[in-house]
Order: sequence, then C-alpha cells, then structure tokens
Amino acid sequence: MGPDFKAPQAAAPADWSSWRSGDPALIAPVGQGETIPSDWWTLFGDPVLDNLEREALAASPDIETAALHYAQARVQAQGTKAAGLPQVNAGADVVRNRLSEYGASTRLFDAIGSDRDALAKFLAEPFTLYQGGFDAAWELDLWGKVRRQVEQAGARVSQQEALLDLARLSIVSEVAQAYFSLRETQSQIAIAEGDIALLQERVSIVAARVNGGLEDHSSLEQESAQLNALRASLPALTAGEAMQINRLSLLLGKHPGELNEELRGGASPSANALPDLSLGMPSQVALGRPDVRASVAQLHAATAGIGVATADLYPSIRLGGSLNLETYRSQNLFDWGSRTWSIGPSLDLPVFDGGRRRAVVKLRKLEAREAAVGYQKTVLKAWQEIDDALSGYTADRAQDRMLSAREANTAHVLDLVKARYKAGALNYLPVIDAKRAELQARRERADLDAQMNIRFVALNKAIGNVPPGKL
Repeated sequence: MGPDFKAPQAAAPADWSSWRSGDPALIAPVGQGETIPSDWWTLFGDPVLDNLEREALAASPDIETAALHYAQARVQAQGTKAAGLPQVNAGADVVRNRLSEYGASTRLFDAIGSDRDALAKFLAEPFTLYQGGFDAAWELDLWGKVRRQVEQAGARVSQQEALLDLARLSIVSEVAQAYFSLRETQSQIAIAEGDIALLQERVSIVAARVNGGLEDHSSLEQESAQLNALRASLPALTAGEAMQINRLSLLLGKHPGELNEELRGGASPSANALPDLSLGMPSQVALGRPDVRASVAQLHAATAGIGVATADLYPSIRLGGSLNLETYRSQNLFDWGSRTWSIGPSLDLPVFDGGRRRAVVKLRKLEAREAAVGYQKTVLKAWQEIDDALSGYTADRAQDRMLSAREANTAHVLDLVKARYKAGALNYLPVIDAKRAELQARRERADLDAQMNIRFVALNKAIGNVPPGKL
C-alpha cells in the first residue's frame, strides 16, 4: 500500500561554473586543477594537524554518538524484519489453587439437590495445577505493512549512516579550522612581540633625541602611547590562544591543558601548496554531500510511512495455534489425555475509530511533503555553500599573489634603508620603521594564510569530502 519511493531529481547545470554569483573573475576555468584527496588536511604537510585529525576521528564524542545512532538504527531494522515472521512462544507454570464453595462453578449443585455441601467442599480443597505448552502466531502481510516498515527502517539506517559521515566531516573540519585559528593567533603574538621590541627601541632613540634637544617631548609621548597600545593587545591574543586550545581539546575529548605541550607556539601552515580546483559535474559534488544523502533517506522513510499508515485502514488476518498440557496430577503431566489445543485464524476489521486512521494517513502524507521541501532546501543550501566557498577561495588566491608582491616590496625597502643607514645617510629610526612595515606585511600575510586555509576547509566541507573510514 502507499506510493513507491522514487529518488528526487535535483536540477543541475551543465557544469559547476554555470551557477555562480558575483564577478566572473571569481570563476576559475573548468577542467584546470587537481582532485582533492579524502584526507585533504594532509595537503598542508603539518604532522601536528595530521595527528590531531587522527585523534579526533578515533576519540571525538560527537562521532561516537553518531556511530551509536547508526548502530541503533541497524538493530532496529533487524527487529523490524522479524515482525514478518511467525512468533513462537513456550511457557510453563505451576499454580496452587482453591475454589470458592459458593462460586459460579458450584451453582449447579443447588439445582441437583444432592449432597451439595460435600461436593462443594471437595471442589474447594486446594490443589496444584500444572501447565505447559507452545503457542504460535503469524499475521499475514496482506497489504505490505511489514514490507513498508522494513523499507522505512532501511531508509533510517541510510539516514543515520549519512549523518555519521556528516559528523566525521564536521569534526575534521572544526579541528582544522580551530588549528589554523590557533596558529594564526600564535603568529600574531610572535609578530606583536617583535613589533613591541622594535617600538621599545624606537622609544629609546626618541627619548635620547628629546634629551639631546633634537625633538620636543610630545614626540616621545606619542611613541610611548603607541607602545602601550601595542602592549595592551597582547592579553587578548593570549586569551584567544587559550580558547582555541580548549576548543581543540573539547573536539578531541580531552580536558583543558592536555594539549598544551603538543600545541606550543608554531606558525600557520603555508597555503602555497593548496590545489587549484576542478570539481567536475554538480551531481558529483552537491548531491554526494552527507546532508543531501540524509535528506533523501528521510524522504524515503516518510514515503514508506504512508504505506504503513494506509495498511492500517484494511483488515488484518492473524493465524494462531497452541498446544498445551494441563493437569492437577503431576504424574499425568505428559499423558496424552492432558493435552489441550486450539488452532484457527482471527480477523481484525476496523469499523469505526472516529477517523483516526485516515488522519494518520493524511499526517504521513504531509510529513512526506515536508521531507521533500527539506530536500530541496538542503540542495539549494549545498549550491550556495559551494559557491560561497569557491568564490572566497578564488578571491583569497588572487589576494595572496598581491600580498606576496607587497611583502617582497617591504623586504626590498628594508634592504635599501639599511644600506643608506650603513652609508651614514640616515639615522636608525627609518630602519626601525622599515622593519615594522615588513612586520605589518608579514602580519597581513599570516592573516591571509590562515584565512585561505580555513576557506579550503570550508570548501571541502561544502563539497562533502568525507574523510576515509580508518586512518
């Protein structure tokens, strides 16, 4: 009963670059680039990150919870399949009884009129009743209710499997994002400390010039104010470092401080090794995402639920039988004369329930429509996330080329200023300023490297690049 499930066909363009928003410059040529491996974080060549990802996949509480949900769905599916098989039970009991002398079973003695009291007392004497036997029952699946239930349970297994993949992808993505944010913060701390050292040196030189009458005192106050402002930025950076380490600890199921030694200060991995991308056809990208697969499975389960509810509108036939032994004499329990048996079908015909069953059918149809709308929304969200990730990734790569040129320019300026200082054409203040300019370029480059790395993580999450099952 009910409709057969047909996998939805989502609209897709001829190639992945056809559905893009924004400036055409953000669209890379189709067919250029490299494929991305499923263990995509290894492209950074960072052994610390590789180790963190292995630990996260093995010990993350979120992944373990998703795995338990998947296991529960599989067990439930096994139980659902058993509903279509005959059910056989065995039982036995020994009961001590006493009947009432004036109960319903003794009314006949009053009509007979013979020695009523003697017979009633005899029947009322306590006795032990021995019983044992088997009973079997099988409900015929005439309308396919059990088959739809099995189909529904299988769809829920597929849904939980997709959600397990989604949990694994989400965890490795969050670990990578937290790691890159941590390394960026640590780089900013190192750069800020270097800038503070340069500014302290500059303040000392300006103070000497003020004492020598070469500058007024306001110049020293301005330099000191800038130095104090720079020093004031350090506590926020160190607090950010601690929070990122705690975030990683939580993702790996560890207590605060357990990763301190492993994550001691380091540089953010370079984004230079990241690939130029070729994503292939959209159906190979968006429709393979775990959340899209979970939405398809949810729609499948909801469609099967219509059949389950529809089958309840029709009669059900149950075949049953029992074979038992019953005696009040223990020595006669296995005598053939102690047997009792029954066999025959039973019919359950729904006549009137106030429209409850039909309301359930209508509800299941509405749930299936909701699941279909949810699927379309999930697919649209997939395209939007892929487009956002691609646009941001392409823009960052273009910005990286410009910042590389700027970094080279500041390094060249520093070399020129040092040469002029050594030649005696300048005092040391311009050298400090050139060093600080170079630090600023490095700061911007560190920010961009971390941003590019995080964009690459977001891109892999957007295309549903699920990590391998075992590392």
